[in-house]
Amino acid sequence: MNKALGIIPARWGSTRFPGKPLYPIANKALLWRVWDRCRRARNLDSVIIATDDMRIAEAAFNWGAEVTLTSTRHGSGTDRIAEVARKAKQFAFVINIQGDEPLIEPRLIDGIVEKLRSDRTIQIVTAAHRFEHPEDAVSPHQVKVVVDLAGNALYFSRARIPFQTNGNALSLRHQGIYGFRRSALLQFVKWKPSPLERAESLEQLRALENGVKVHVLITAKGSPGIDTLPDAEALEQKLARAKGRISR
Repeated sequence: MNKALGIIPARWGSTRFPGKPLYPIANKALLWRVWDRCRRARNLDSVIIATDDMRIAEAAFNWGAEVTLTSTRHGSGTDRIAEVARKAKQFAFVINIQGDEPLIEPRLIDGIVEKLRSDRTIQIVTAAHRFEHPEDAVSPHQVKVVVDLAGNALYFSRARIPFQTNGNALSLRHQGIYGFRRSALLQFVKWKPSPLERAESLEQLRALENGVKVHVLITAKGSPGIDTLPDAEALEQKLARAKGRISR
């Protein structure tokens, strides 16, 4: 029981960007790019796309992806992956990879799995990195995390944390990838949304409020999420510039 399952939750009805998973970026669907990155992770024994939408399911089948159709009633991606994990009893670890991070590093996924395998006391692992642009540290659209001396999350917030007088950046930009022990994931979704979770609209606070430590892997840099159409267009331009440099 040391196997790791990567699950990519995907839904059609994003309020800010409907149809986002199948939006083409440089002739490849956004979700395909995420799935392709996951396939390169050496520590994942299997990768599943979990969706409640037949348009997404059919496209993913055509790529050759393994797909599981899930309930339409799920309120979050965590609930969606838990439905899959309940039946996947052969896996000890479940990695929740966001379907809107097309540049997710396979090495980061491998690092999440390695941390769970190497330390049995850790139930949940996530990732964070230093802010590249100082203005992002005050944006409510960027989730921040502060950690203790052992690398465990003290708090997540959309606000700037902590209060600072010397200008030193102590908070990190949280990246939305989570590694769970399967048992911890199934327990997590049984808990009701907690007060701080509801206040911040950040699901990961449910774990902290229930006394579960969340370990944070600190990386040198992160990968941008695609939340809006302009985000997708900016990534396409970035990929085109990179391709141009290579061709020269």
